[in-house]
Amino acid sequence: MSQRALQRKYNVTWRTVRRGLDGQWPEPRKKPRRRESRLDPYKQLIDDMLRADLDAPSKQRHTAQRIFDRLVDEHEARDISYPMVRVHVKERRAEVRREAGLGPQAMFVPQTHLPGAEAEVDFGEFHIVLAGKMTKVYLFSLRLSYSGKAVHRVFATAGQEAFFEGHVHAFRMLGGIPRGHIRYDNLRAAVERVLGLTRGRVEADRWTAFRSHWGVEPFYCRPGIEGAHEKGGVEGQIGYFRRNHLVPVPEVSSLTELNVMVDAWDLADEGRRLRSRTRTVGEYFAAEQSLLKPLPTELFETGRWFTPRVDRFGQVNVRGNAYSVPVRFIGRQLRVLLHANDLIVFDGRTEVTRHERLGGRGGSCLVLDHYLEALLRKPGAFPGSTALEQARSAGRFTPVHDKWWAAAKAAHGDSAGTRALIEVLLLGRHMDHEQVVAGLAAAYRVGALTSDAVALEARKLAEIDDPPPAAGKGLPDGDGPAASVTSLSDWRLAHLPPDNRPLPSVAHYDQLLTPRGRTAGDKEGS
Repeated sequence: MSQRALQRKYNVTWRTVRRGLDGQWPEPRKKPRRRESRLDPYKQLIDDMLRADLDAPSKQRHTAQRIFDRLVDEHEARDISYPMVRVHVKERRAEVRREAGLGPQAMFVPQTHLPGAEAEVDFGEFHIVLAGKMTKVYLFSLRLSYSGKAVHRVFATAGQEAFFEGHVHAFRMLGGIPRGHIRYDNLRAAVERVLGLTRGRVEADRWTAFRSHWGVEPFYCRPGIEGAHEKGGVEGQIGYFRRNHLVPVPEVSSLTELNVMVDAWDLADEGRRLRSRTRTVGEYFAAEQSLLKPLPTELFETGRWFTPRVDRFGQVNVRGNAYSVPVRFIGRQLRVLLHANDLIVFDGRTEVTRHERLGGRGGSCLVLDHYLEALLRKPGAFPGSTALEQARSAGRFTPVHDKWWAAAKAAHGDSAGTRALIEVLLLGRHMDHEQVVAGLAAAYRVGALTSDAVALEARKLAEIDDPPPAAGKGLPDGDGPAASVTSLSDWRLAHLPPDNRPLPSVAHYDQLLTPRGRTAGDKEGS
């Protein structure tokens, strides 16, 4: 190629082509002259402040804003701006530390974790659509440091009950307990007070009893963001789990349903490969599982006991939330066992009721069945009751109930019609909810507006193996099979056993028609 062709091809001058053909090294690029800055007269002052910070307490060191303020106040630096100071301080702070031989601010040393020896625990939070409502929940995570095997559990709160139950679930899923220590941050469920700048902690009494029972050796990280890297494995695991399994936002009807999904996701994650490892998490865990400590044989009660008194509204108050109990217990003191996701009320050793635990404070969980005896005496309180609204929201009080109730009030009056509906609701204590709703639908179609008619239709549906599928789904006007409704008395007579006794006779009473003694003719003849 000619020199001119080389110039066109490489877009250079003829001098560059000539030097290349002569085999000469290109001349070094000239360093451009640095432009002077208005900050130059003050850079030495800034460096002096940063060097003084090396010996100052960590919480009493200069910030960029403080340096700027001092330059303005003490040296009348009116011609500089804060962004100029901030950029320079950011660059020079690390350089000053290196010049003093302190090295970079953040230093990390690679660690080796032995199989079955260590684990990390932490809580994360996320949102779900729970029963149609956006709700914040908490994700407990326990991760083995060697294999990376993690177990998760979702709870309504991040309290001590959830902390304990998360451990129990994780240990059972793993089949053992780490032989060494488990890393924790300073969460309130375990730590009551941090003792200065040391690793010493004042532990919660129940946490001490719990970890002693399960043989857990805790290792508490440094407080705040500075100690987050000490359990970076579980921090990253929670982020991975949230991004890969909780996007988009899950929609579930209960936390139990979500936890079943979480267990399946944990099992699927055993097929992952972490970083540059040659084997999967599940393969490493298979080699690690046999090295874990065995589980204790005795159980440890993770729930917390309370003994509240039932108020006049038939409610017990636990952790700022109200839960209903049957009204017959008003004024009595009951025992309540509070778990992470549910609450159980006992009368002595007899279980009275069970509720799903509420998060936050000021909420109420009321069951309509608990108030039926009181509503029979006060039917006027039924339409506006909170328990009725919660039953509607939960789907227990259906449109079928509303239509039958409206028809009963039109036929018998508000008070009598409401009492009839309450008597129908009482049937739910002995029959399935779907059968009662189907009995209501059948009775409404034929205009039978008594509780006896509903009970009869519900029992008839209970006796057949395949009830109508649309009986509890809705109540179309004029649609569906015709129902044959009879009164409860007729139904009982029709099911009596046959009576083979002879019919009664009054022939023996005919002798009473003839008077005893002499007749009138006999008296005259004498």
